Amino acid sequence: MSDTTHEKLHRIRHSVSHILAQAVTRLFPETKVAIGPVIENGFYYDFDFAAPLVAEDLQRIEAEMASLIAEQQDFVRVTVARAEAEARFAGEPFKTELIRELAEGAEISVYEQRNSAGETLWADLCRGPHVENTREINAAAFRLQSIAGAYWRGDEGRAMLTRIYGTAWENPKDLRAHLAFLKEVEKRDHRRLGKELDLYSIHEEAGAGLIYWHPHGGRMRVAVENFWRSEHCRNGYEILYTPHIGKSWLWETSGHLGFYKGNMYSPMEIDRQDYIIKPMNCPFHILIYKTRGRSYRDLPLRWAELGTVYRYERSGVLHGLLRVRGFTQDDAHIFCTPEQMEEEIREVLRFSLRMWRVFGFNDIKAYLATRPGESVGESARWDAAIESLRKAVDAEGLVYETDEGGGAFYGPKIDLKIKDALGREWQMTTIQFDFNEPERFDMTYVDADGQHKRPYMIHRALLGSLERFFGVLIEHFGGAFPLWIAPEQVAVIPVADAFRAYAEQVAAALRARDLRVAAELDDRRMNAKIRDCQNRKIPYMLVLGQREADEGTVSIRARDGKQIPAMKTDEFAAYAEAKVKNLDLTL
Repeated sequence: MSDTTHEKLHRIRHSVSHILAQAVTRLFPETKVAIGPVIENGFYYDFDFAAPLVAEDLQRIEAEMASLIAEQQDFVRVTVARAEAEARFAGEPFKTELIRELAEGAEISVYEQRNSAGETLWADLCRGPHVENTREINAAAFRLQSIAGAYWRGDEGRAMLTRIYGTAWENPKDLRAHLAFLKEVEKRDHRRLGKELDLYSIHEEAGAGLIYWHPHGGRMRVAVENFWRSEHCRNGYEILYTPHIGKSWLWETSGHLGFYKGNMYSPMEIDRQDYIIKPMNCPFHILIYKTRGRSYRDLPLRWAELGTVYRYERSGVLHGLLRVRGFTQDDAHIFCTPEQMEEEIREVLRFSLRMWRVFGFNDIKAYLATRPGESVGESARWDAAIESLRKAVDAEGLVYETDEGGGAFYGPKIDLKIKDALGREWQMTTIQFDFNEPERFDMTYVDADGQHKRPYMIHRALLGSLERFFGVLIEHFGGAFPLWIAPEQVAVIPVADAFRAYAEQVAAALRARDLRVAAELDDRRMNAKIRDCQNRKIPYMLVLGQREADEGTVSIRARDGKQIPAMKTDEFAAYAEAKVKNLDLTL
């Protein structure tokens, strides 16, 4: 999308959000209005209704909006003094609060919607921009989509408002394309597929944002975690395991209690001392580093852990597997000398790209974040770290953007964003320097000259959290996972009960080859079993009848309906084993 098109859409969507508020206040005069910003692909507006709004009301509001657009109202920007603004919005508590928070002397602008006679029909406190007239809005190119609850200013202690979401486009064709895209997104929603495929559940009554992995989800995790561990071992990493809680001084020393306390759970008292459940693994890895003196000959150290951590997230932002309170972090820390740093960064970037491509993500973009205004650490170390990150992305030929000043206060970083099968971008991998914790924990190594020096410390979350990774993976594949990841790899289906014994024999032979087998031995009809296995998205269905039993073969039907020539049982096992070993993404 060009900058011009993007700006035009922004103006249209912002203007439609105002038309939405105008329509709502006409239809429901007691309503108080809050804010209505533009968001990706649309807009929303928050309201305080006198009576609950229901989904059926959206059609009434849409019709009223179309009527307002047809009136060809002008959007006119006017600036007003603070006293006038407060007077104009005296009956609107949310607007009044925003006005009173503005700095003394700040310009206050209002957008009025006027008819052809110049009369103001409605107005909103707003910086803009907007279209000049509603004739620039196609009444057939917008749609109200959903209703949700939202706390005023995201604060759970404030009023609960009703949020109406909508989308708007230049023309009906673009709207239809977007709605078709949303249907595909809905089909792939990991929350729906997670339930249909029996992968995981969340139990609000036992704790929001905590994931319960079912047997099928557990099988997938085992497959991915085993691959993760083997790849890390091949890349020179050692695997660590660390506790789930630690004394509060750890988080005081690391600085987390100072800048991250709002996302940490409250301390628990044990033996009259405060313990905190860990929000990240790094202090524990540092303690292992400090169990003995380190020499330059020991470095680099590459330590990885699938460590479960807990972070407080507001209930309003929790979202399936994508935003949780307890998750297993694909975590690693690299401790190295200045001379090793550049090559270590290149290696970890290569490793990251290799992992994502194995899972079928090939559209990858890097974002390089440099030193912010307030930071810790020597300038020379910052410069060297940034240069090593830049050289690494250049060496891999990655498209990247530089976010000047966008790094954390403790070090620069590279973020990798991947695009899924629907073209949506997800921020996943982070490669982050840390000049803060080595100082706070007084980490050193003895260099070749006999001097104690600070190691470079690099945080690396490759897949991110396993929960979020699986959420993205489920939606990328639409639940139709490649063979090596699929929770059920092969279904064995006898055509009649007479072939049950042969089906049990085939299933046992495949299980002996470490394939995940679903033996469909109940009394349902064969076609019903096949439909069920297709709905479960099992990659291969082996249909067994008299001919197969006589010849010791299996008839093979792929998930997509494709027929594969019959094979002996051991031949099929070898065929499937090869696909698993090669991490094949195709059937």
